[in-house]
Amino acid sequence: MGLGGTKPAPGKEKTGKGRFSIMRKKLALLLAAVMTAVSLAGCSSSKQADDGKPKPELNIILAHNQTSMENPYTKAAIKFKEALEEVSGGRATATLHHGTLGENESELVEKLELGAIHLTVASPGFMTLLGVKEIDMFSLLYLFDSFDHWEACVDGQFGQDMSKLLAEKTDDRFRIMGYWTASVRDYYGKKPVVRPEDIKGMTIRTQSTAVVQDFWKQCGAIPTSVAWGELYQALSQGVVDSAENDYTSFRLKEHHKTDNGKYISETHHDYTTRLFLTTGQFYNALTDEQKEWFDEACRLATEEDRKVTYEMFDESKAKVIEDGAIVTDFADVDVEAFKAIAIPIQDEFAAENGMEQYLDLIRAEGEKLKQQ
Repeated sequence: MGLGGTKPAPGKEKTGKGRFSIMRKKLALLLAAVMTAVSLAGCSSSKQADDGKPKPELNIILAHNQTSMENPYTKAAIKFKEALEEVSGGRATATLHHGTLGENESELVEKLELGAIHLTVASPGFMTLLGVKEIDMFSLLYLFDSFDHWEACVDGQFGQDMSKLLAEKTDDRFRIMGYWTASVRDYYGKKPVVRPEDIKGMTIRTQSTAVVQDFWKQCGAIPTSVAWGELYQALSQGVVDSAENDYTSFRLKEHHKTDNGKYISETHHDYTTRLFLTTGQFYNALTDEQKEWFDEACRLATEEDRKVTYEMFDESKAKVIEDGAIVTDFADVDVEAFKAIAIPIQDEFAAENGMEQYLDLIRAEGEKLKQQ
């Protein structure tokens, strides 16, 4: 799932038609970037619209990969636009794309880097493709015990240092404007899973991040990559036996209504982190005043994502049960057996990437919360 094209194997060089297709794609993205630059320059020479209100001098393009208007990403994006217009007094606005530019995060990250959009939401694993392996620490399973634990870490020293590290290691090509969440991920598949051996030999659609796939392999499962937009069909047709995601995301895609998605086990293996990203090139081109508008709108959008996500957890669970899904509650899952697989993976990752102090910090934060 690289951000660019792959090099053809010897004897499999791209045809003229293939080269033309790639060139056409790059030209389209370049044109989008040029149009974006035009939007930053101002909407017109006139300072006011016909109704007497100021015309926006700044149009920020925000795109994410979720198509449902009920999704927390969508609600947070709308909050960004509303907040931006309010704090700027109408001098700035936003164009929102709710999955309309694609449901593939890697494509959105590529558009962000090329300047075709200004903000997107992406999983931390995509940053490892750029050589920032440390960011994949967010992808470690059973790293966080609760949403409170997650917030304390991402809003504290750990999150601050990771944000600085990403900017430094990418030469400011990417900048984190906030830590969003996609709730907590659970298993769902063709049969219930209570302990790791229950999933042995089953295919599971999961993220392609190495630490995530390693965990499921050690559980005995067969990790499989399927595009998010194609997963309903894959579950329906038996291409994959199971998947893992949060209640709201798979409810809105109706995965739980398929034969291979109706059994849900609350493994709670991943209190997710999603990066609300911009680029240093875009941010540094803003005036000081525009940066203040942008920062505040990003802050409020981040708050909205978390608020809506937390509120929708119980609602989404109730709806999938109403639709006929069969749920094994968290209390009935042998979580300690899953953690026994996850913790050595955490230790190994931290040692290989010089992240031991952060792993200790995260674990200490968790113990502190348990004692409160």
